[in-house]
Amino acid sequence: MNILLLGSGGRESALAWKMSQSPLCSALFIAPGNGGTEAYGRNVAMSPLDFEAIDKFVADNGIDMIVVGNEDPLVAGLTDFMAEHRPGLPVVGPRKAGAMLEGSKDFAKQFMVNHGIPTARYRSFTAETVDDGCRFLEELEAPYVLKADGLAAGKGVLIIDNLDEAKQALREMLGGMFGKSSATVVIEEFLSGIECSVFVLTDGHGGYRILPVAKDYKRIGEGDTGLNTGGMGAVSPVNFADEEFMRKVEERIVRPTVEGLIKDGIDYRGFIFLGLINVKGEPMVIEYNVRMGDPETEAVMLRIDSDLVDLMLAAAKGDLGSKEMRISPRAAVTVMTVSEGYPGSYPKGRAITLPETTDDDTIIFHAGTARDAQGQLVTSGGRVITVSARGDNEADALERAFRTVEKIDFQGKYFRRDIGRDLLSRL
Repeated sequence: MNILLLGSGGRESALAWKMSQSPLCSALFIAPGNGGTEAYGRNVAMSPLDFEAIDKFVADNGIDMIVVGNEDPLVAGLTDFMAEHRPGLPVVGPRKAGAMLEGSKDFAKQFMVNHGIPTARYRSFTAETVDDGCRFLEELEAPYVLKADGLAAGKGVLIIDNLDEAKQALREMLGGMFGKSSATVVIEEFLSGIECSVFVLTDGHGGYRILPVAKDYKRIGEGDTGLNTGGMGAVSPVNFADEEFMRKVEERIVRPTVEGLIKDGIDYRGFIFLGLINVKGEPMVIEYNVRMGDPETEAVMLRIDSDLVDLMLAAAKGDLGSKEMRISPRAAVTVMTVSEGYPGSYPKGRAITLPETTDDDTIIFHAGTARDAQGQLVTSGGRVITVSARGDNEADALERAFRTVEKIDFQGKYFRRDIGRDLLSRL
């Protein structure tokens, strides 16, 4: 099969690494890719949002399947476009109607309520109802959670301790803080607990497989302090997500989600990301995403023993059937190195030096990297390089990852040294 993977981050690097190992994969193209994805296939200078260019590339290169890495093209309707222009071409990623689970937080919350999926109490507000929003805030206890309804590059969620500051933030969000993304703002009750990420691959006809569970680390500072980021690291498995917890997740969340999509007439073939929180042993949904998470993918891929291409193709064709999802019992972790200044403004074009070799259980995935005119690997994003490692347990995997992180060099490199420490303390 000739496969086109859309995206350019660490998630796409890990997907490309895993997909390239499949005997079904004859040629892999990554659009646009990054400075490291060329190790697994051929980078193509093409935007995932340029649907006409994608259609031409599919025709010119005999593409047999498209895998959509990030959410933007899905929310914009790429799967619908390809269904119209290339009927029968397998696409891993939902149609626009299903992508609204991530494209609109208000839609997602309504979906959860309609299908009895446990989530925080909420209400949605616009500029015309801002005073009602302020009154709703008064009904809640601090901290206050405000979410931009639309896509905001992971920055549209504010958690504020002070009521007056929350009211002011609501007015600023509705006034254009996040552009059109915050024309509607969801205010929801704060849930206290520990979070984890559950990933599901589904085929649109009720078939699904649950991938390895992971926990990511969003804050820039150690001890979960400072600004939110796209993710500073991840660990899989998650020791509090035990058999009983996951039984509840499947019965109360996964199955109702898959069945709810079918009931609503939504043809959803691809990955569903469930951002969950464990509230005193009870799972509740914080958010849906319509693709794999980043940096969780960089750890999760190391724990999948099955042929991922085979599974994705079956999902895209609507027939997961008896396909088996084999998961390694070993632990996997990922540690992200980021640019100086991230998640704020940061420099680009700084030379990167990588270790010449790593052990068999340690893999370097590129995120924000590129090649300059001389072919030198340089920084091109906030999150630059992620190091993923397997081990017999979390401590072993973390030791391997940090050992390699120390050998990566670029000016201003920063990483969190406490990834996974909270889970180790629970053992």
